[in-house]
This record gives sequence, structure tokens and C-alpha cells, in this order.
Amino acid sequence: MEEEKRQGGVVNHFEKDSNCQVFNGDVTGCVFAMPGATVTQQPFQPTAGASAEKPVVNQKQERNEQLCLFIHPSVGSDQEWVIHDEVKRLVTRQRMQDICQYLLQLKKENKLLLPQAPSSAYEELVRMGMPNGEGFNETTFRKYYRHK
Repeated sequence: MEEEKRQGGVVNHFEKDSNCQVFNGDVTGCVFAMPGATVTQQPFQPTAGASAEKPVVNQKQERNEQLCLFIHPSVGSDQEWVIHDEVKRLVTRQRMQDICQYLLQLKKENKLLLPQAPSSAYEELVRMGMPNGEGFNETTFRKYYRHK
């Protein structure tokens, strides 16, 4: 038995003339089939997504939307879309008061550069997915918006 494990291979461990077999080697790229089945194995080739290193892709080309206009100029291009997505999740999931408070926090972290005019900020956030109905109108936004 130890010899089989070291060498690896297909060994019949059942009754004489049984078609049931056990492979005692590394189990990668295997196909398991019932006795009597016909199996054609292809050599294992990793797919593009299976590689350990993903190629860097220009996300501007992948996306069909405009980057958030508030991204701070000091933010590197590798973080722009991360912050964009953060703001987008914020405005689609939170209440007005929380949105304004978090925007101010992102400004203090030098991730956003907020406009002084509340109407400009409001228009951009609506473009990014913030509701503009009850509780999310521009008057309510002006009440909570701070750019400093």
C-alpha cells in the first residue's frame, strides 16, 4: 500500500474483475466516472482568471459611467474608482444626514474635494444614484451639507 501511495497510479482495491478503481496520486485536474462510462481527458490548462496575478486593466475603458467629479486631485488613479464606488454605495443606501456627514469625513481624509455650492454637489450625487424624492430633495440636502 505504501508503495502505491509513493508511486501514484490506478489500483483495483475491490473484487476480481471489478471495474471500480482508486487513484492514489495527487488529485488535480481529475475526472470521476462510473464504471462503463467513456471519458476523454483533455490536458489541464488554467483559464485567464485562474492565474495568481491578474492583469491590470484600465477601469475607465471597462466602465460605462463618468467618474465622480469630487475625487480629490491628490488621489492616485488606482484609487479613483474605489472612492467612486464608495460614494455611489453611500448615496444609494444611506439617509441624507448620513450622506452629508460621510462626505465631509471623506473630504477630511483628502479623498474628496467638495464644491462650495450645495446645488452643484446635489446634482452630482443625484447623477451618481442618490434619490431625489421625498426626504432627498435639494432643500433637505442644503440643510445638512457642509463643505468645510
